[in-house]
Amino acid sequence: QVQLVESGGGLVLAGGSLRLSCAASGRAFSSYHMGWFRQAPGKEREFVAAISISGGSTKLADSVKGRFTISRDNAKNTVYLQMNSLKPEDTAVYYCAASRGYVVPVTTRRYDYWGQGTQVTVSS
Repeated sequence: QVQLVESGGGLVLAGGSLRLSCAASGRAFSSYHMGWFRQAPGKEREFVAAISISGGSTKLADSVKGRFTISRDNAKNTVYLQMNSLKPEDTAVYYCAASRGYVVPVTTRRYDYWGQGTQVTVSS
């Protein structure tokens, strides 16, 4: 089992940047694909980004391509989401998740463990 704790959220002006971190407990971090999802009020949780176990493969939602980057440091048991050129529509609670699957998943049901989330608010 792995426990996930997100940090780095906050309030930022449109056009600004934030870097989210997700720290994982346990020694099996390097066995999981990792993903970031977000959920805005009244909306379903949606895929943002994912990264493979080795970090060699990444996936990004179309809405964040060119603005967000996902990366991981297996030595530090941490996955990151660098968010640039933020827009008000990026406002949401951001969740980190871990998957034991064979491929890098982009749907919530394919992830096994979830963090508690961190709030990101982008003001115009």
